[in-house]
Amino acid sequence: MASSSLSFPSLHLPSSRTGRGKPLRRRPMVLASMSERPKVPAVPTPPPLTPVSSLPQEPAAPKLPLRKIPGNYGLPLISPIKDRHDYFYNLGRDEYFKSRVLKYRSTVFRANMPPGNFIASDPRVIVLLDGKSFPVLFDVSKVEKKDVFTGTFMPSIDLTGGYRILSYLDPSEPNHAKLKQLMFFLLKSSRHRVIPEFHSSYSELFDSLEADIAAKGKATLGEGNDRAAFKFLCRSFYDVDPTETKLGMDGPKLVGKWVLIQLSPLLVLGLPQALEDLLIHTFRLPPFLVKKDYQRLYDFFYAASGPVLDEAERLGVSREEACHNLIFATCFNSFGGMKIFFPNSMKWLGNAGIGLHTDLAREIRSAVRSHGGKVTMDAMEQMPLMKSVVYECLRIEPPVPLQYGKAKRDLVIESHDAAFEVKEGEMLFGFQPFATKDPKIFDRAEEFVPDRFIGEEGEKLLKHVLWSNGPESENPTLANKQCAGKDFVVLVGRLLVVELFLRYDTFEIEVARSPIGVSVTFTSVKKASF
Repeated sequence: MASSSLSFPSLHLPSSRTGRGKPLRRRPMVLASMSERPKVPAVPTPPPLTPVSSLPQEPAAPKLPLRKIPGNYGLPLISPIKDRHDYFYNLGRDEYFKSRVLKYRSTVFRANMPPGNFIASDPRVIVLLDGKSFPVLFDVSKVEKKDVFTGTFMPSIDLTGGYRILSYLDPSEPNHAKLKQLMFFLLKSSRHRVIPEFHSSYSELFDSLEADIAAKGKATLGEGNDRAAFKFLCRSFYDVDPTETKLGMDGPKLVGKWVLIQLSPLLVLGLPQALEDLLIHTFRLPPFLVKKDYQRLYDFFYAASGPVLDEAERLGVSREEACHNLIFATCFNSFGGMKIFFPNSMKWLGNAGIGLHTDLAREIRSAVRSHGGKVTMDAMEQMPLMKSVVYECLRIEPPVPLQYGKAKRDLVIESHDAAFEVKEGEMLFGFQPFATKDPKIFDRAEEFVPDRFIGEEGEKLLKHVLWSNGPESENPTLANKQCAGKDFVVLVGRLLVVELFLRYDTFEIEVARSPIGVSVTFTSVKKASF
């Protein structure tokens, strides 16, 4: 996937910049492809009996000008199709948004989002592209998150056993809390298996990559990462190796086909444009294409997840509904996330070069040695550069870039430069990679800066890392829509970097486009020498 670029010289108005990290040590530039109000000191408590009118007053926040949301939706049927073609083919996703920011001189505007006609009943959205307006999508007192997980359309519930899965539920719905509590139980009950099973599964992957490099001169990460991720998730969550069951080695391929049916309206597969647009962007692919595949997955997960299903019944959720939710959480959310996040991380790490590799190897190996040669949670807490690198990967290329919410009431939303009135029922859409590369929040916003989040000032920036459907500085609860597995995803991202640099001093890669994420090919690895 080509890296995106967000550069709006016409929008860079003079402003004070706060919330920046400490001065960052320059590394070789790795390019990717808005400012907070200073805190006012607390007012001292006045002496008793002082008249209210004479008390010191906290300065009022500067009032932003109220502006009509620019843009329009054009002609019914015709304009959504034209916008879909621009989004997928004529301009591409990033340029589709960037061109409209420049046209409207605003990071908030109206537009049509794919897939549009015939698949989605209404393609009209209000687009939020800066780090100040974007977080309204997390505020469930203001936005409804019902059936908006994949955007302006929702895949058929025939793909999930006839159930609306947790990801599509608003916190106001009764089943939301029960199902999210079940996910917390799954994560808590499996926590002691995560580190050893990750090591086991990814050691197998690296052994295979090394063998392929020795035999062919290169090794593709894709299928090997899929196998390792699926095996790791099943072993750690359910204590079952799928390759030792009737599912065998077929799990990743079955999941891939099932996810494709759900997400095809949002993908570019590389088919001839006219055929692809008709086949997957105009009409839905029918669920029966993966019915037998999904049944195999269901049979495996139902047999493997007995203790979790017991907990579901205790919470008041049927075993059947719980199993469909476990499949979605494991295969769509977790496996799908690792399928995108891990190659993206390899891309940024590989392109950063040997200097960063050496620094990471030294830090990681030293911390592991000081903890008896074992990878532990305590050891990883002693790896500030490694932790910062993982956060930077999640900032610069978040694995779930599109987020939606429908206004529950009339709202006023603020960007850095203006305020905008939103009416009840209007759909809000945020493209996260622009919000998390907001130059009014992050210095060198389009660069991969490995040590960006180190130290007290760096940690303050974590509230602007938004990949989990919420700020990194906050936690998932039963009452919000932040990813239940937020800490799990950060942990496995850290484990990937740790395993990589315990094993190698450095590595070289080639990167190519892929319908989902990127394709990474290793061309060389240098085994650990110190």
